[in-house]
Amino acid sequence: MTQHLAAPAAPDSGTRTDWWRDAVIYQVYPRSFADGNGDGMGDLEGIRARLPHLRDLGVDAVWLSPFYASPQADAGYDVADYRAIDPMFGTLHDADAVIRDAHALGLRIIVDLVPNHSSDRHDWFQRALKEGPGSPLRDRYHFRAGKGADGELPPNDWESIFGGPAWTRTTDPDGAPGEWYLHLFAPEQPDFNWEHPAVRDEFRSILRFWLDMGVDGFRVDVAHGLVKAEGLPDIGHHDQLKLLGNDTMPFFDQDGVHEIYRSWRHVLAEYAENEIGPEGPSLEGRGRETGGRVLVAEAWTPTVERTAHYVRPDEMHQAFNFQYLGTHWDAAELREVIDSSLAAMRPVDAPATWVLSNHDVTRHATRFANPPGLGTQLRTAGDRALGLRRARAATLLMLALPGSAYLYQGEELGLPDVTDLPDEVRQDPSFHRAQGQDGFRDGCRVPIPWTVEGPSYGFGTGGSWLPQPAGWGELSVEAQTGDPTSTLELYRKALQTRRTQPGLGAGDALQWTEAPEGVLAFRREDFACTANTTGEPVRLTAPGRLLLASGPVDVGDGDVELPADTTAWWAV
Repeated sequence: MTQHLAAPAAPDSGTRTDWWRDAVIYQVYPRSFADGNGDGMGDLEGIRARLPHLRDLGVDAVWLSPFYASPQADAGYDVADYRAIDPMFGTLHDADAVIRDAHALGLRIIVDLVPNHSSDRHDWFQRALKEGPGSPLRDRYHFRAGKGADGELPPNDWESIFGGPAWTRTTDPDGAPGEWYLHLFAPEQPDFNWEHPAVRDEFRSILRFWLDMGVDGFRVDVAHGLVKAEGLPDIGHHDQLKLLGNDTMPFFDQDGVHEIYRSWRHVLAEYAENEIGPEGPSLEGRGRETGGRVLVAEAWTPTVERTAHYVRPDEMHQAFNFQYLGTHWDAAELREVIDSSLAAMRPVDAPATWVLSNHDVTRHATRFANPPGLGTQLRTAGDRALGLRRARAATLLMLALPGSAYLYQGEELGLPDVTDLPDEVRQDPSFHRAQGQDGFRDGCRVPIPWTVEGPSYGFGTGGSWLPQPAGWGELSVEAQTGDPTSTLELYRKALQTRRTQPGLGAGDALQWTEAPEGVLAFRREDFACTANTTGEPVRLTAPGRLLLASGPVDVGDGDVELPADTTAWWAV
């Protein structure tokens, strides 16, 4: 027989200041979430109107990708003014309204901070170009004379993450060829020189500006990239881009970054805890709480042990677990990464932080629809049904693990990547360069559907900046709400259960239990999880009372047949 789902227990009461240890944080990519003014581009007004969806989903916090003033050469990760909102997204008043409304709904707000580089339109950089060689402002970036008889060659052999040299030559005010400047990403994104005290002072000031606005934390972009090796030495490898994240680089994961984050931690400590949530208890189990401000590292490192350096007690609070994101849907691989991640975080008393999708990689509903080994940027849709089944199972597995988890907008709808976008509509800068990243990040950035019908399926009244597929409305929030078999209702139930079921959430340990090959099984206090990563059903002894499953599960008298690519939660 099919066992009915158990009702969750009543939530615990009490104030928590370490909310980030088990938080589920939802990434909003502003241009693709909701359009409030009908211009085809998502904005802060649209985000504000859709915050109730995130409250009802059951997440704890919202991470907003960049909304700062920017020429948008790299979707806002090229910042011209860190204290201003780009008009395409709204105003500072709109940002204030989003923060206030989120807090009233019981949601915290984390904003993106981009400290590795600025836009080439930033006032500092523009003045440095205008003033020419010898300008003190050039010391705030990495300007260097070129090699060769006439300085015609780049200063070293570093390559841009987006392909090609990591250096661009300037033109002096008199029109002569000038110095070169470093940009690990697009030429429109010159790297700051973090050895310069003015850069350090400026970013401490930027932190205080947004903390004064009431934000609850910062996701730090390219947190591993701020400090470069002394002398900017050549690397010598011909395939530098293939080594990223797998080898030590003179421009990534240098020990000097940790001094910077220790100073930032002191800045956050200056601020009182925000009050979050409505007065008294709410229907979602959120009473009024307080909580400390947090720092989250986007740090691509060769090992999880190196990642743990970013979350030592006097540095950041969380760091993304990219080793987990890149793991195939395979029980042995997953267990190895889970064990190594928990082991690496335990000595520094930091939570493991799990993630399956974000704005830079193929959505996991598409990644798992394709054969393993194709990387995190895919050009094929694969087996859609298989990908969705595995994605649902992978999400339940992730949410059962000790620590915190990140969700990317639209994954609660089971959205796949859009793999057939015409070349002429693509806007990812790496797509338009000859080398570097595969350039297919636009596929995970297509605006999400809210309604079954209507202009851009409820995204806005004026179309969408990237075209949505036909039939996108079938995956919309409207279409899935109330359908007990939908991916949206699975996420809602999972997050409600995670909030209330003893054994889920914070912690640093789990107990693996005996299971057939290809099945992951573990216990945490009065909770158990079983995940079948194989393509065939597996018969198991039921570890307890079924709480939730990613697909239909039949429970008999003491045993269960767990279908292929299915995860189940149990109360023990």
